[in-house]
Amino acid sequence: MRPKAQLPDWTDENLSVSPIERSETIPSSWYTDPAMHEADREGIFARTWQYAGTAAIVRSPGQFVTAMVAGNPVLIVRGKDGVLRGFYNVCRHRGGPIALEEQGTCNVLQCKYHGWTYLLDGSLRGVPKFDRAELFDKKDFGLVPVTVAVWEEMLFVNLSEKAAMELPLAAVMRGICERIAPVTLGTKRFSRRVTYNVRCNWKVYVDNYLEGYHLPLVHPELCNLLDTQAYVTEAFEHYSLQTSPFTGKENFYGASGGEAFYYCVFPNFMLNILPGRLQTNLVMPMGHDRTTVIFDYYYDEETPFAIIDEDLRYSDAIQHEDIEICERVQLGLASDAYDKGRFSVEMEEGVHHFQALLKKHYARFARDGR
Repeated sequence: MRPKAQLPDWTDENLSVSPIERSETIPSSWYTDPAMHEADREGIFARTWQYAGTAAIVRSPGQFVTAMVAGNPVLIVRGKDGVLRGFYNVCRHRGGPIALEEQGTCNVLQCKYHGWTYLLDGSLRGVPKFDRAELFDKKDFGLVPVTVAVWEEMLFVNLSEKAAMELPLAAVMRGICERIAPVTLGTKRFSRRVTYNVRCNWKVYVDNYLEGYHLPLVHPELCNLLDTQAYVTEAFEHYSLQTSPFTGKENFYGASGGEAFYYCVFPNFMLNILPGRLQTNLVMPMGHDRTTVIFDYYYDEETPFAIIDEDLRYSDAIQHEDIEICERVQLGLASDAYDKGRFSVEMEEGVHHFQALLKKHYARFARDGR
């Protein structure tokens, strides 16, 4: 286990939560201090549910998928008994990788460094050239497990068994499926993954996602799709929701009477639900000023390829606009001119809600540690 992160200067004043009408934004150091990167990994990402991809690729025994969670490589595999299990993708010998591919199929799990072999249940089976080792019992060197859960045919991992038991994935997501009905998520088919690298802190990207305040200036074309005058933000216990009806103008979603749902599940997972389409966003911190954003696209089975291509093109243009403004904001947060700001009560309820949850998790980590 890595040494505990050095905690940032979390003062009682900065950790207190006030109503949005009187609240200040979090201090700029929480976006720019290198110490925040480790604190975020240990205090937030290592103890919350993290999206790991589509469950469609681990339906059969031996199928596996790999992911990174809070800086840790993980492996999810379907056992020969049909049970889905998660492990650190780390050999117990000298830390070598068990799987190198993003996904695949195998009969056993074998370290790609020295060949230690594990069964699909994580138990150690083969240890080449280890017959002379003393006081060595294979039962003590199985793969280290992590908690795995499936929601609407999507995979999630939680590195903290305690946190996973205290707050099951189903409790985090409660109410989403009922709200979007008759739209369903689990029936949509995974199409493709698109990844972007952004030169900003992960919280800058999430803040930006959580408000429509910037749409007229940053995304004017979205204002032709969404009726921004009817834009509504709602805050729930573990997520916030932004909804907007469509303007009624012709668009490739064919949704003149439809509605867009934008969910942000704390801390870093988004569900963008438009007619016939689900787009998920996973915001992964790579450093205090670097972020990778992973987009997975799911569509109704009958969606034409032309619509998918148009959606991908349209979404890519939006993402590049967001990337440019987020990178500019990161520069502003690091300047001598800025520390804290204020919230628009009308437009930034989602940002306030997210930052209040950040403070709650930071306070708990500062108090209790891992």
